[in-house]
Amino acid sequence: MNPRAPQKQWTGTPPMTRRDFLWKSGGGLGGIALASMMAPNQSWAVPNRTALPHGLPMVPRAKRVIQMFMAGAASHLDTFDFKPDLIRHHGRDSDFGEYVEAFQNGLGPWMQSPFGFRPYGQCGKYLSDVVAPLGAVVDDMAFIHNLTGKTGVHSQATYLQATGFQDPGFPGAGAWISYALGSENQNLPAFVVLPDHRGFASNGPKNWASAFLPTHTQGTTIFPQRENPIPDLHARSSFVTDASHRDGLNLIGSLNKLYADDRLGDDRLESRIRSYELAARLQLSATDALDLSDEPDHILRMYGINRSLSTYPDTINAAEETEYFGRKCLVARRLIERGVRFVQIWSGNDNSFPRRNWDSHEDIERDHGPLSLGMAHGAAALIQDLKQRGLLDDTIVHWTTEFGRMPSTQGSRGRDHNPYVFTNWLCGGGIRGGTSYGPSDNWGYKPLDRDHPTRVYDVHATILHQLGIDHKQLTVRHNGIDRRLTDVHGEVLHPLIHS
Repeated sequence: MNPRAPQKQWTGTPPMTRRDFLWKSGGGLGGIALASMMAPNQSWAVPNRTALPHGLPMVPRAKRVIQMFMAGAASHLDTFDFKPDLIRHHGRDSDFGEYVEAFQNGLGPWMQSPFGFRPYGQCGKYLSDVVAPLGAVVDDMAFIHNLTGKTGVHSQATYLQATGFQDPGFPGAGAWISYALGSENQNLPAFVVLPDHRGFASNGPKNWASAFLPTHTQGTTIFPQRENPIPDLHARSSFVTDASHRDGLNLIGSLNKLYADDRLGDDRLESRIRSYELAARLQLSATDALDLSDEPDHILRMYGINRSLSTYPDTINAAEETEYFGRKCLVARRLIERGVRFVQIWSGNDNSFPRRNWDSHEDIERDHGPLSLGMAHGAAALIQDLKQRGLLDDTIVHWTTEFGRMPSTQGSRGRDHNPYVFTNWLCGGGIRGGTSYGPSDNWGYKPLDRDHPTRVYDVHATILHQLGIDHKQLTVRHNGIDRRLTDVHGEVLHPLIHS
């Protein structure tokens, strides 16, 4: 070929890229979204084709999960794990029979719970007076009393329970389930988070991030107690009309197209566009889900919700905690009714003082009393409501916290951190109710059988199993490692499952 010869110029139509095809044939990604919205039976998220290419390996017993996370470390000894030995030895010098590393200075005398315990249900489960409302549903609940953690540091322990790893950079449990199963409603995200309205728990949104999973799997935060539950979802200015709002969306779509044409193959932009498209659909669907005006009075009373706005004292109190936690529980029911796959309810915000979390170093009775009553009222109402609607059979309710608290005293009325043993409970979705699994020792300090504790991996494996997922198969290769929610651990807790 002669390099000096004039080169023939190609004047034909350039080949059409996949992105060009999508924009021109479907009106852009927005057009695709519109097309999907016109097909109400089609889920907007179908990531299970990647996560589980051969479909669900087992017949699912559950379709969805509601997780309750008590931020700050709820005391098992003052709620669900009754220890008569602490009553008999109350005030005596604590002797653990081994070296104990306390987080602060919580190795004072043995301390009985300031709350009474009594049996409930046909199973005769002993519950604290401050969680007495759960006595009405205790025969549907399965308690795990030998759960162990790895650390007494709030941030790491919260990561471990929320993501399966005690370090940042891993997807939340809801993100994994969203990735595997998608949403049953194209107009709502698969994973919704209802934080404490007073602030985030330790780590904040990193607890429900998508990390190395697709960004659409991350939790979408909604604050039901706030005047504006989803920030920036609706225009707050009087000069914005429906027509101008549509024009703004069209302009954004045009700008996105121009930007995308110059950056072919950038999936970050596509994920961002998907999030905005979902936000547009949320303007209708989320508004409906959060509107409690159509709920009858007896349902609101059951959840402890007052239709009139209430003012509460500055100190922590049961009425306020009941109202706020009950509202989140009712919203959670409305969300899972509409196809949301995983709802996470948080109680407590990080390092608040006066206390608005479960980190009761100073006074168990002052803090755990109102928080426990509010939580128990809302959780019991949720379980009863799910049951009467036929939803409990295929919905798992999971209660957790980052670690427990010590059986010895900190100061005169508080308890220090105890990562060595704490309690979780499960309910619904094929879980065997009225059971208590894996006892802690006589003091509630460590598992009675120290060689066979339960770990968060086992709880996650069991939840995934009930959703029809083998936890060992739900993997994503990241940095050369096949990552999964249960790391390299996890055993399904078969004694907790109905055969």
